[in-house]
Amino acid sequence: MKMVKTIRNHVTPDINKEKPVKLLRGTDNRKGLIYTFFRYYLLVVIGFIYLYPLFYMISTSLMSLDDLLDVSINWIPSRFYIDNYVNAAKAMDLWNTFLKSIIVAAVPTIIQVCSCSVIGYGFARFEFKGKKIMMAILLFSFILPKQVTMMPTYELYTKLKLIGNLNSFNIPALLGQGLNAQIFILIFYQFFRQLPKSLIESAQIDGAGSIRAFLRIAIPSAAPAILVVFLFSFVWYWNESYLTTLYIAGLGTRSANNWTTLVVELKNFEDIYAQYNQRNQEQLRSINESIKMAGTFLTILPLLIMYSFLQKYFVESVDRTGITGE
Repeated sequence: MKMVKTIRNHVTPDINKEKPVKLLRGTDNRKGLIYTFFRYYLLVVIGFIYLYPLFYMISTSLMSLDDLLDVSINWIPSRFYIDNYVNAAKAMDLWNTFLKSIIVAAVPTIIQVCSCSVIGYGFARFEFKGKKIMMAILLFSFILPKQVTMMPTYELYTKLKLIGNLNSFNIPALLGQGLNAQIFILIFYQFFRQLPKSLIESAQIDGAGSIRAFLRIAIPSAAPAILVVFLFSFVWYWNESYLTTLYIAGLGTRSANNWTTLVVELKNFEDIYAQYNQRNQEQLRSINESIKMAGTFLTILPLLIMYSFLQKYFVESVDRTGITGE
């Protein structure tokens, strides 16, 4: 009995010491407090870095000029001043510009999704001479900065009379040369490589040709990749201001027109606001930081709304397409 009591006295302190250690470090089946603390700490820090500019933008856009000049007001305005959004929307001709932005971004995006899926499927499912060389050229063209090819491309588009109309975006997208099309081709290529060959072979045994197997089997299975490519492509076309001004609006050329987007209007917001003030009889309030922030928020608002609806499917699609490198 004395030996048993002695063993218990030695074992009990060791067990009591191990409990706090396991609680901090964790076990095989449970994460410890140290890991949990650092994980949430990193999430809070990263979330703050991303969300701070958005919160600052919204807060400032709702301030009147008096609130801007009042040093005691930092985040919460004395009253929500909606006129900033009204003035910014009038200067940017919001609804008309919004419709043009949708056309400029959506049409080449849809075309690019179709062309990149076909090209990616061809690289993934067929063997042909020069395939490795073409893949190398594809990767090299993605690494090559756009500024290097911008002027030769502009000269080519001028000779083909593509400057000043939507074809300057649509035709390259149709040929797999749209904005960042190389990475979209690689996304489809990676996805179709993971698709079981037995599905395509079974369809061919049933009498389906290559095109029918692609449309009936490959495309329905590629819904995650299509969603990822569509969203990325749409956002890149939406945010592109320089090429839109250079190619579609044809600024400084004989083909110049009134095609514009919200991002282009935001880029020249001060000049546009001043011109609107001069043209119209109703005098708007002089431009200030709050009006600029209101114009900026109106520009990104459609993207925020779109992502809020598609966020769940987007995250799942990114995971299924394997573009994170896993």
